[in-house]
Amino acid sequence: MSESTARLSVFKTYKLFVGGKFPRSESGRVYEVTDSKGKWLANAPLSSRKDARDAVVAARKAFGAWSGATAYNRGQILYRIAEMLEGRREQFTREVADAEGLSKSKAAAVVDAAIDRWVWYAGWTDKIGQIVGGANPVAGPFFNLSTPEPTGVVTVLAPQESSFLGLVSVVAPAIATGNTVVVIASENAPLPALSLGEVLATSDLPGGVVNVLSGRTAEIATPLAAHQDVNAIDLTGADEQLAKELEVAAADNLKRVLRPRAEDWSADPGTKRMTALLETKTVWHPTGSLGASGSAY
Repeated sequence: MSESTARLSVFKTYKLFVGGKFPRSESGRVYEVTDSKGKWLANAPLSSRKDARDAVVAARKAFGAWSGATAYNRGQILYRIAEMLEGRREQFTREVADAEGLSKSKAAAVVDAAIDRWVWYAGWTDKIGQIVGGANPVAGPFFNLSTPEPTGVVTVLAPQESSFLGLVSVVAPAIATGNTVVVIASENAPLPALSLGEVLATSDLPGGVVNVLSGRTAEIATPLAAHQDVNAIDLTGADEQLAKELEVAAADNLKRVLRPRAEDWSADPGTKRMTALLETKTVWHPTGSLGASGSAY
């Protein structure tokens, strides 16, 4: 090829991530994604209600094995995700810079923080039970033990402005504690989330644990809020009006609802997002008495 021959660019086709696979939207629709200056970046899939239902089916199918895996194993997989992100750091730096209008150096710092956050939650998988569970003192010859369990299938509305660090900050704690999730990516900046699906697919994460949808947030979230097989919904990416409407819809099957609030995604995340998506199971068991003295084991 001569130096004067122009090379055609190979544009990336972004797809949804559902059940460990990469389908196009069932409707065949797409929408234009632009950077902060209005420059066209790509066409993203415009998810339909059918895509949302398919994602819930995939999440429910994956829940048993994921919630039943050892906490140590979940931690290994989350750490593997961080490893894979580290290998694609330049790609995500470029996508975050375009999505959020940041300089390359600031975008790189955001990506580094997101990778570190995966490592943070990877370390918590086998420790969170120690701070939210334990033995309870009771009057009588019984063991009374409380242990945390995952809520189930969680719909997550990703932050609209923080396309990657905010995204990781709401997805990682949900799956670290054994939940499976259906993620609605930032409406105007979905590309980092869709690329994250490619990382998850090659990170030992079982298909269906994380499902990523792109499109109009309200259009996708409305049927998910009313879905009878969704156990919780995180409204972080909803505006005030949409959050109220979704909370009403979620009440029909008593979903757990995380209301949106002001967040500093660069701050220490703490454990509140993990504990918000846990249930507590308490078990009573007789200890048995030893002799007339009433001593017990």
